[in-house]
Amino acid sequence: MARQKIAITIEEETLIHLDRLIKEKVFPNRSRVIQEALKEKLKKLERGRLARECNKLDPKFEMAMAEEGLGEDISEWPEY
Repeated sequence: MARQKIAITIEEETLIHLDRLIKEKVFPNRSRVIQEALKEKLKKLERGRLARECNKLDPKFEMAMAEEGLGEDISEWPEY
């Protein structure tokens, strides 16, 4: 995957914490710490968006859609 350099401004306290993680060999460098943190945050945001969209669903309507066709005679179902 292609990578690009960016410049960021970060609070000194956060930078000290990042450097401590590197010194403790939790991460190999600052870039990796920031990459991993950003990936994790983006995943959380995406899961939150999915949860918000799911909350918009009408449970009764979804149940009716899921059960639609289940009342048919089981003999008409294909054999597996």
